[in-house]
Amino acid sequence: MNLVLMGPPGAGKGTQGEILSKRLDINTISTGVMLRTAIKEQSEIGKIAEKYINDGKLVPDDVIVSIVKERMQKPDCAKGFILDGFPRTTAQAEALTESGVKIDKVLSLEVADEAIIERLSSRRECSKCGAPYNIISNKPETEGICDKCKGELIQRADDVPETIKNRLNVYHEQTEPIKAYYEKLGLLVTAKGEDKLEDTTSNVAKALGLEV
Repeated sequence: MNLVLMGPPGAGKGTQGEILSKRLDINTISTGVMLRTAIKEQSEIGKIAEKYINDGKLVPDDVIVSIVKERMQKPDCAKGFILDGFPRTTAQAEALTESGVKIDKVLSLEVADEAIIERLSSRRECSKCGAPYNIISNKPETEGICDKCKGELIQRADDVPETIKNRLNVYHEQTEPIKAYYEKLGLLVTAKGEDKLEDTTSNVAKALGLEV
């Protein structure tokens, strides 16, 4: 299965991508990793991308699509792949289609903004060892103190409610319109993200026609 995984920040795409990767025995591929690999390997398209990055510019859609296409030719993608974090815009989705990369399904993980803001703004991490906590679902034994190393628990800058709202606005404006594009192509399926991981995983399996 060649799958595109999309959804707002904090919806749980990374976790579901890992679960699907193991279940379907296919790789999850992020554009960030693909870019770094292409540059490291100094492929022709990697050299082009590196020049844009070194000049402090965004890598153009056609270059990103070429890197995706190049990555799909590798043997470990023969059985399929899960694209996470790409495409991010309708223009990228159109370019991907035009490039001839076959997509079987586009799974959109649906979670309400309010739930995402609550979920992400509740996250904390230890300033010393980096252990993750959640003040709602995964509390430390002593408030504000890490159970493992007694370090201070802090909130990351990108988990502040105002920052989360800005990230969600960018998603709704730039990425969410992709759903309409793939719906027209008959490729879009949706799954509701629940509070419990196993419930979300079950919804994802149903949406993709897999055994629950």
